[in-house]
Amino acid sequence: MRRAGLTADLVTRAAADLADEVGLAGVTVSAVARHFGVKDASLYSHVRGLGDLRSRVALLAAGEFADLLGPAVAGRSGRDALVAFADAYRGYARAHPGRYAAMQQPVDPAALPDTAGFRRGVELTYGVLRGYGLDEPDVTDAVRLLRSTFHGFVDLECRGGFNDPRDVEVSWRRTVDALHVLLTRWREALSP
Repeated sequence: MRRAGLTADLVTRAAADLADEVGLAGVTVSAVARHFGVKDASLYSHVRGLGDLRSRVALLAAGEFADLLGPAVAGRSGRDALVAFADAYRGYARAHPGRYAAMQQPVDPAALPDTAGFRRGVELTYGVLRGYGLDEPDVTDAVRLLRSTFHGFVDLECRGGFNDPRDVEVSWRRTVDALHVLLTRWREALSP
């Protein structure tokens, strides 16, 4: 078997690429080891096991995702920021389905040294919502609304769940527009 000059970073990137190709469920220590032409044991000096490997993929994806979101929303506010954020979210999830799936699993911040990508993603989301003048606890509720709406739409789209002949792109635009209207009228629409 060839020696691969393995590092934790190389192993993580190979696992992320594999996740995008075959789905996160197909990412195993054995599958990644086969990619490098080594035995499973060779990976254990770089990752602690399958859970660690998938958490590392999640952290890699979160950093990539935040790196994509930052420039997309920079200098924008209100509807412009929301549309840019939504399109970047959807674009990343569609281009990197395995990485995106990894980001949806819980990651223990204490288990890994750097969760900065997740923090940046959250900060960027809150930044988009600041343009709507929301304060806590409304901002947290709005973050959850955006995430669940975008995730649900993308998940259904990627699974072929929209079988109606209506153009999915039109539905996406209308969904984002509806969120903008709700966010603009949040206080009056949801006041007790």
